[in-house]
Amino acid sequence: MLDDFLTRAGLAGLGLTLATGPLGSFVVWRRMAYFGDATAHAAILGVALSFGFGISVYAGTLAVALGMAVTVATLAGRGHAMDTTLGVLAHSALAFGLVAASFQSGLRVDLSAWLFGDILSVRRVDLVMVWGGALTVLALLVWRWQGLLTATVNEELAQAEGLNPKYERLALTIALALVVAVALKIVGALLISALLIIPAATARQFARNPESMAVGATFAGAASVLLGLAASLRFDTPAGPSIVAASTCLFAASLVMPRPKT
Repeated sequence: MLDDFLTRAGLAGLGLTLATGPLGSFVVWRRMAYFGDATAHAAILGVALSFGFGISVYAGTLAVALGMAVTVATLAGRGHAMDTTLGVLAHSALAFGLVAASFQSGLRVDLSAWLFGDILSVRRVDLVMVWGGALTVLALLVWRWQGLLTATVNEELAQAEGLNPKYERLALTIALALVVAVALKIVGALLISALLIIPAATARQFARNPESMAVGATFAGAASVLLGLAASLRFDTPAGPSIVAASTCLFAASLVMPRPKT
C-alpha cells in the first residue's frame, strides 16, 4: 500500500492534522498567527543550513524554528513590540534563507518545493518523521492541556493555581517549532500557518467548548487534506496550495451554515 505515492501523501497529511488541529486552536485563541508565520519563514533558513552542513532537513528546520520562537518570546518579554519584532525577524529569516539557498545550486532548483510544499514526494521515512512529530506534539498538548487552557484564558488565574504562564508559552513554542519542521515538506513554509489557522477558524463556528474545537479543527484539517489532494489529482494543481484552498472553501462554507444553539 505504501508503494503508492498518493497513499503516502494522504497518510502524511492526515498525520499532520493530528497536531495542527489542537495546536491551531491555541494559535487562534492566543492570536499567534503572525508568530506562526515567523517560525515558518525561519524554516527556509533551516533548510539552507541543513543542505550546507549536510545534516537532516528535519533537524535543521527544527533547530532554526525553535531558535526563532525562543528569540521572539525573549524579545517580547523584554518589552519589544510583538508585531514589530515578528515582522523584522520573519522577513529577515526568510531573506537570509533565500540568499543562503542561492549559493547551493541543488537547493536553488528545488526551492519552490520548500516554499509551497511537495506532499506528493513524501517517502516512507518522511511518514515516520511526520507521524512521530505529530504524535509527540499531540501528547505534549494533551499532557499540558489544562495548564495551557488556563494560561490562555487568564494568566493571573493560572498563577493563582500554581502554574507558570512562561512554561506554558514555552510548551506552545516547542510544539509550534516541531510542527513547522514536519509540515515543511507537506505544505511549505509559506502555507504552514494557513493549515494551522483556517481549520481552527472553521471549527470555531460550531464548537461548544475548547475540546470540541480542537477535535473539529482536526477533522476540518483532515477533510482539507483529502479534498485538496483530490483536487490536485483532478485538475493537476500544486498539492500544497490545493490543500489550503480546500481548507479556505470549508471555512467559507462554515460562515453560511447555521451555528448550533447553545
